Amino acid sequence: MHTVQTDLISGFRGVAAASAAEVLNRLDTSADGLSTEQARARIDRFGPNAVRTHRVSALAVLTRQLKNAVLALLAVTAVVSFFLGDQTQAIIIALILALSVGLGFVNEYRAERASAAMHSRIRHTAVVLRDGRFGRVDVSTLVPGDILRLEIGELVPADVRLIDVHGLECNESILTGESKPVEKTADCTSPETSLTDAGSCAFMGTVVSAGEGTGVVYATGANAEFGRIAAGLGEREPETDFQVGLRRFSYLLLRVAMTLTVVIVVINLLLRRPVIDSALFGLAIAVGITPQLLPAVVSTSLASGSRRLARLKVLVKRLVCIEDLGDIDILITDKTGTLTEGRISFIDAVDPLGESSPSVLRNGLLCGDIDPETGGVGGNDLDNALWEGRSRLTDVHRIALLPFDHNRRATSALVDTNAGRVLMVKGAPEQILARCSVVPEAARTTLARLFADGRRVVAVACKSATALSAICAADECDLNLDGFLVFADNPKPAARDSLARLAALGIEVKVATGDNPQVAEKVCAELGLTVRGTTSGSDLAELTDEQFDEAIANNTIFARVSPEQKSRVVSALRRSGRSVGFLGDGVNDALALHSADIGISVDTATDVAKDAADVVLLEKDLGVLADGVAEGRRIFANTIKYVLMGTSSNFGNMFSAAAASAVLTFLPMLPSQILLNNLLYDSSQLAIPTDRVDDEQLHAPSHWNIAFIRRFMLTFGPVSSLFDFLTFGLMLGVLHAGPVQFRTGWFVESLATQTLIILAIRTRRIPFVRSRPGTTLVLATSAAIGVGVLLTVSPVASRLGFTPLPWQFFVALVLLTVGYLVLVEITKSVFYAEPIQPEGLLRRTRGREHRVHRRAAKFSHPQHAPIVSPRNPL
Repeated sequence: MHTVQTDLISGFRGVAAASAAEVLNRLDTSADGLSTEQARARIDRFGPNAVRTHRVSALAVLTRQLKNAVLALLAVTAVVSFFLGDQTQAIIIALILALSVGLGFVNEYRAERASAAMHSRIRHTAVVLRDGRFGRVDVSTLVPGDILRLEIGELVPADVRLIDVHGLECNESILTGESKPVEKTADCTSPETSLTDAGSCAFMGTVVSAGEGTGVVYATGANAEFGRIAAGLGEREPETDFQVGLRRFSYLLLRVAMTLTVVIVVINLLLRRPVIDSALFGLAIAVGITPQLLPAVVSTSLASGSRRLARLKVLVKRLVCIEDLGDIDILITDKTGTLTEGRISFIDAVDPLGESSPSVLRNGLLCGDIDPETGGVGGNDLDNALWEGRSRLTDVHRIALLPFDHNRRATSALVDTNAGRVLMVKGAPEQILARCSVVPEAARTTLARLFADGRRVVAVACKSATALSAICAADECDLNLDGFLVFADNPKPAARDSLARLAALGIEVKVATGDNPQVAEKVCAELGLTVRGTTSGSDLAELTDEQFDEAIANNTIFARVSPEQKSRVVSALRRSGRSVGFLGDGVNDALALHSADIGISVDTATDVAKDAADVVLLEKDLGVLADGVAEGRRIFANTIKYVLMGTSSNFGNMFSAAAASAVLTFLPMLPSQILLNNLLYDSSQLAIPTDRVDDEQLHAPSHWNIAFIRRFMLTFGPVSSLFDFLTFGLMLGVLHAGPVQFRTGWFVESLATQTLIILAIRTRRIPFVRSRPGTTLVLATSAAIGVGVLLTVSPVASRLGFTPLPWQFFVALVLLTVGYLVLVEITKSVFYAEPIQPEGLLRRTRGREHRVHRRAAKFSHPQHAPIVSPRNPL
């Protein structure tokens, strides 16, 4: 027995230059592959074939929580307050900081662990020869010496020295940056060859774009070429639109807080008040105007949303993608398995006249992905359906095979039969008929009838090929049409309801398929999907850019489209300002998945499709996708509730405090009281993620619009301030309150109005009458107000600067609160009656540009390439 040579597997040049027999010898293996016992022993030596797994780091999660402008402001304020001598204020700020970071950490850590568990359910497999039989195994179990079969649409799961190839081409752009597929060979190359010229090797993470081949694995995991690159990369992810919006919103608040703080400190100093008191009061105002628990509310919403989506069989690779999922307003989907059942069944083989023909079936079997003599694992869905229940063909010998690719849309086989050597071709009817020397009119009539019945059709043709010993695409000409293979893929009954749900969410559905236009139209008609128009890939190829964009906007079905055209369809819609989701599961969908705002795939998809997607459905059902979109919109709606409520009421209260400090002879509220007020108020708002969302908020996507938030703050903030001033008048003019009683009265009124406003802000409808809030939110709001009132009569009241209030105050408080909520409702009706400002669209367009750059970064950065691991970190 030889020992596996580690120097051989350390680089590709020695492997590419050596013969296949020499590589097999040095790897101590043979063309018959390893045994299960040998593979098990080698995995102990070389480790699993994984670059890195989806690990959850508590430290990384905690670090992300601390990277927040609002929390940074809190931390600085706490430290300054401590050194300025106000330990009470420092403790309260520390409690707010701990609550925000703690809740955010717990929620995100739980969600990350749940996501890791979900990732483990997405498996990549490869066809490997072990114990003398080809079978599928998890790619993590691949070891040097395994004999591997590569097929179109697959990711190459390890570095492979090729032994036998049939038209094999690989897209190696992830390693070399070159988008043109590289033709592969089993022949040796120069020892000085570069990565781009190593034609006898196939590398991990690259995509089989055409043909098929067999090779021996010589490097796995971090020892592979791509593994060496990926293992050294960091794990920084590009920002999503939602994260950009949060960051911009935080900066807006910081600017407002800093401006207000400087103004307050200057005013207090001009009034000759103590510098330390003025500074502490200014810092309290700065903290008070910020929604301190926004990170916690966001993480709570996303974490609870991810758990709900997990139960709905939706895997979102990053939590923040939940928001982007809810953002889509147009969905481009394939047909097979989404609108149809995805179970291909063979119906009949017919001649050009439409009569059943065993010879057509036999010829179709001979030029399929499955070897007619030996059988084995593999074959596309059509070939598998064709072979189901049939025995192998022993009276023929297949000499050569030219596998299917998306340009030719055909498969060819050179076969020795009793009648001589024959070239057999099968593929898309349009392509095959174009290569036939004569096509009877009856054949076109038969084909039209089959398409009208909604059948999937594959044409079969042949010609004598006595002089051929190998085949190429140029040989597929001057054919004689044999007939058609007829398959059925019936519409999925549940798809009708799913399409209706997507329509109710305001999502327009378009279909991009490789099938015939008539078949796609029939399926859509049976499912009730309105078709505004149909166009084909050949028609699109003739259009200018402007005509192309117009055709994409005006048509619903895009049939016989190439992978590049699918990507162009997505890009055209995004240029028009649409937020595009693309659902696909094949290698030909990878470009479009990368180009879309949200790429969506399924766990049964090809490896390259799953790795290109942002969202993976564990069940290929548009109803599941509708659930995911609704969940994303629900989370965004609840997050915005907190933002709008916090900015308006916080701004109003802090403006009132600033104004009062300028005219009163004492501070209207102590810094510690301001912070305690915010702690109680913000704690109650942690229940917002559990709130109900009005139906109309789910019917269309919402977007970050800082201009809208600023306008909302400047509209509703003064309403809050108005009732603060009325409270000031009550305390000074009616109750003749001193400083302590004044602060206590305003603390209670401010807490009540600031907390209760969420019940009005949370909906555009009349609260409780036409929009019922969540029970948890109502209880949390009531509890916060109750705790605030109890603090004013508790044993710690004097330490906090409070004193009991007379009963007359509470009667007036009820009247003021009712009046405040009524005025808010009136203001709401006026505010939302105003026309939508154009800056909303401008913000959205900029968001699209941002996503273009984010997508480009994802596509070009090796970290975001297909990492072949059973637990893909993407």
